[in-house]
Amino acid sequence: MTHPGLLARIEARPEHAAQVQELLENALELARGETGTVTWYSFKLGPTTFGVFDTFDDEAGRQAHLSGPIAAALMDIAPTLLAEAPDIRHVDVLAAKLP
Repeated sequence: MTHPGLLARIEARPEHAAQVQELLENALELARGETGTVTWYSFKLGPTTFGVFDTFDDEAGRQAHLSGPIAAALMDIAPTLLAEAPDIRHVDVLAAKLP
């Protein structure tokens, strides 16, 4: 059985990388409050490149997340803190090793 997910790549403006990192670190609390979000990870790929990977039990959970507070926060900061709009891709998780 596949599970819906999202993979987002976020490119910060160099002078705002620390602020974007802080936002992603603080977003964990918001993700914990989303009942439809099964897993949520934020990560750093380079000095100004960040990402988010999350999974959901169903499409309703993915859609709720896309219209939730984390997505809203990203869209709010995009014009000033990001070098470009976040690249958000829908993925389907085929297999996973969980604890």
